[in-house]
Amino acid sequence: MAITAAMVKELRETTGAGMMDAKKALTETDGDFEAAIDWLRTKGLAKAAKKSDRVAAEGLVAVAVDGGKGVAVEINSETDFVAKNADFQAMVASFAKAGLGVSTVEELAEASIDGKAAKDVLTDKIATIGENMTLRRMASIQGDEVATYVHNAAATDMGQIGVMVALKGSNPEFGRQVAMHIAAANPAALNADELDAAFVEREKAILVDQARESGKPEAVIEKMIEGRMKKFLGEVTLLGQAFVINPDLTVEQAAKEAGVEIAGFVRLAVGEGIEKKQEDFAAEVAKAAQG
Repeated sequence: MAITAAMVKELRETTGAGMMDAKKALTETDGDFEAAIDWLRTKGLAKAAKKSDRVAAEGLVAVAVDGGKGVAVEINSETDFVAKNADFQAMVASFAKAGLGVSTVEELAEASIDGKAAKDVLTDKIATIGENMTLRRMASIQGDEVATYVHNAAATDMGQIGVMVALKGSNPEFGRQVAMHIAAANPAALNADELDAAFVEREKAILVDQARESGKPEAVIEKMIEGRMKKFLGEVTLLGQAFVINPDLTVEQAAKEAGVEIAGFVRLAVGEGIEKKQEDFAAEVAKAAQG
């Protein structure tokens, strides 16, 4: 497969690797982007690749809670200006409230808001504001108590990141602290059992390759992998992470001291998983100048 300058540029921006290293990684992996990232990480030439660094969709995430149920809803827009629009914010809030009565985003699209289906409310708002919008995601959670936190709030209970934490037991202050922790630390799962198996195996394979690069005996490598995997699982699972409020404790230990158990969490960030279209502004201007 031919390796283009654009491919090398994208890999460099994603991993922070040098140009020649990025080109070699793509050559070694026959242009497979994800494999090239792994190759660079194995060689110690890349930062941990974070796909969230490449996402870019605008809009808002709103949260709503009723008793022991919490709902987070994401509605996307084309520009960040719309997120500041009071009419758009009111609509997003109404969708989150309607989400408390349904189970899926498909059901939410059909739910009644002021006598009209939510999908039709969205269509009307598109016509009014003049910008495309989408009802993208809805997530719900249940517990004895649900705590919430919204980061970069644009209005009450809505912003760029919405977090909900379900507790067994009651401790509102601690629940909010955990929600703030999740917003900042972005854990992949509650615990090791809930991690995607393919995600864990991929990381383990990278760690094995890194250890073998050291040239140490297999017996030593096995112990190295065991220690590194334990550290990795502690870093990516909520219960294993050092609690931001008191780093001497894990979140699990802090929960025990607070007299509650964390049953689950939801974290939605605006635009998560949507690739940003990179615009070449200079090329765009030159093209316009040519008529």
